[in-house]
Amino acid sequence: MNWKKEFIDFSFKKKALKFGRFKLKSGRTSPYFFNSGLLSTGKDITKIGLFYARSIIDSKMKFDVLFGAAYKGIPIVVATAIALKNYYNLNIPYAFNRKEQKKHGEKGDLIGREISDKNIIILDDVITSGTAIHQSIEMIEEKKAKISSIFVLLDRKEKGKRNLHTIHHLNNKKSYKIISIITIEDLISYLLRDTNLKKHIPELTKYREKYGID
Repeated sequence: MNWKKEFIDFSFKKKALKFGRFKLKSGRTSPYFFNSGLLSTGKDITKIGLFYARSIIDSKMKFDVLFGAAYKGIPIVVATAIALKNYYNLNIPYAFNRKEQKKHGEKGDLIGREISDKNIIILDDVITSGTAIHQSIEMIEEKKAKISSIFVLLDRKEKGKRNLHTIHHLNNKKSYKIISIITIEDLISYLLRDTNLKKHIPELTKYREKYGID
């Protein structure tokens, strides 16, 4: 729990992790919310890159290129590439997608390293029901690349286009492993140890019972 606790401590300190009532992209009203956009200083993003790099190394996953899902995945993928070089001496290329295809200059829907026929790790900040990540999956598969895994800071582990720790492409039903720094269960375990934050557990548990996966 030490590594997970370090990340949760950091998220609360930076006010990136909050409790209240929040409308999610999925349409659900959540009692908690994580906003990685608030981790916006050089020191913050350096620390986030190291969290990802450590997680990737620990996974022993085979990969050639890091892919950042626009928009929040863009600073994440850059920070992670830097951390892999500085702390593990791995000079890994990265790429990220545009929300809209560019029709002039270099054109295309990607910036960075060509990903065709490569083993790709997707980096994003949060996964909820799995809806948003499908755009990145479709783009990568269209480039004939192979997805090794998906890494996120927080896996909310909610019902949707996914099953347990796998996410399923709508057309070909391929499964991809999700590796997270923390999950909703880790957050609840953390709250249980904090007398000031325990009060949020009933709402989180109720929400988890309604929308969560095992």
